[in-house]
Amino acid sequence: MPRITHRFEFPDRFVAGTVGEPGQRTFFVQARQQNQLVSVVCEKQQVEVLADHLERILDELAKLAAGSTAIPASRVVARDLDPLDAPLEEDFRAGTMTIAWDGQLDAVQVELFSVVDAEDLDTPRDPVDFLEELDEVSHAAECLSVTLSPEQAREFTARARALVHAGRPACPFCAQPINPEGHICPRANGYRRPLFA
Repeated sequence: MPRITHRFEFPDRFVAGTVGEPGQRTFFVQARQQNQLVSVVCEKQQVEVLADHLERILDELAKLAAGSTAIPASRVVARDLDPLDAPLEEDFRAGTMTIAWDGQLDAVQVELFSVVDAEDLDTPRDPVDFLEELDEVSHAAECLSVTLSPEQAREFTARARALVHAGRPACPFCAQPINPEGHICPRANGYRRPLFA
């Protein structure tokens, strides 16, 4: 079955966003160009890793380009703080992600591939095998492929990082998230620590 690829070149909007309360949030990566809208469900860690890798690539390019390519500085506050576009419907759930720099376009290429069931793979999975990701990519039923300018990539990272850090506060002892009613801290021998002491 051929893969469905949702392709966006320099979209009107490429953002991460959430639905739900902290601790129960569903993370989305959403691309919009005119009337085409694709919403991909991601794990919080996937959004964080995507933002970190985009930031690292742009920082390295800024050093290497030496002014030949306009790479904007990293920003802390995103300009786009609007909610996700409606209708918010899951197109697919993200599995493997790839990032590449396109030197001809001076742009970042981001691809999110749909989750692949283990039984769909040709070979048994080896958790330390580098080729397993390539196998997942080749079997993914859907893909979101987005070409971003460095400015768009910086905007995505600023918003994504703020989004990731806007969740539940971390316990200062065990670093696990604290729910509003507190949490059972393993570093405190299982005693429940309140959110505010």
